[in-house]
Amino acid sequence: MLFVLCGSLGMQFSAVIAISLFDDLGVLGTSATRMAIAALLLLAIFRPRLRGRTRAEWLGIVLYGVAMAAMNAFLFLAFDRLPLGITTTIDFLGPCVVALLASRGIREVLLALAAFAGVALIAGLGGPFDPLGLCFAALAGVAFGLYTFLAPRIGKSSGGLQSLSLSVAVAAILTLPFSAPAAHLIRIEHALPLVASALLGTALAFTLDTLAGRLTSARVLGVLFAFDPVVGSILGAVILGQMLSPMAVIGMCIVIAAGAGIVWFAGGKTEQSGPPPVS
Repeated sequence: MLFVLCGSLGMQFSAVIAISLFDDLGVLGTSATRMAIAALLLLAIFRPRLRGRTRAEWLGIVLYGVAMAAMNAFLFLAFDRLPLGITTTIDFLGPCVVALLASRGIREVLLALAAFAGVALIAGLGGPFDPLGLCFAALAGVAFGLYTFLAPRIGKSSGGLQSLSLSVAVAAILTLPFSAPAAHLIRIEHALPLVASALLGTALAFTLDTLAGRLTSARVLGVLFAFDPVVGSILGAVILGQMLSPMAVIGMCIVIAAGAGIVWFAGGKTEQSGPPPVS
């Protein structure tokens, strides 16, 4: 849980930083450039091997990278049109669907549904939101669902964090058509925000999510990602001046309680079946 919470904090703080660069570098230019920086950092740290990997390993690495690229691009397009809390709330529906589909017991189904109810309360059950922004947030949620599904597989694979660094490199290559044109727009004052955003929201967040996936299942990981709309709503209120309604506060409490419940019940099953495999 701590890994996911720290990853969520990094992701949402980096979003606040990145939003300030939209006017200068463009929405997709900002997203793609920080992905490229994160790829260089992770490749330098983990030095992944390219040879000796099976076709199945490469397929997982590429799909994970595709999910990262799509999730970040659509999320940033939504950030440009919607409040931070609303965007992360809709985005969370993707992993919540994964948690619901993977649930095996009635308690987990009810808790996943409770998480949906809490997300709905955070969203305020409607408002004057940009329709295209809502579509971008929903598409980010689809990619987030795939990311949630793949994180445990990459985390528990023999490649582990080396595979993660290759996936981020795949994402950087896929978004190169947006980062390359933005390169000549980067000025010295953009360097620190770009590196900080790449480090917090991509390199650190993806690493912590993958480590969390190593320790748990896609079902549990999906509901733990409920921290994202909670943190997004709080930062939106504190930093961006997007005040929270009492209903939104209640919604956050419901989401956190539902996530804790899923972890509690899944933890009991893990103790009975033994620890997850490690490489």
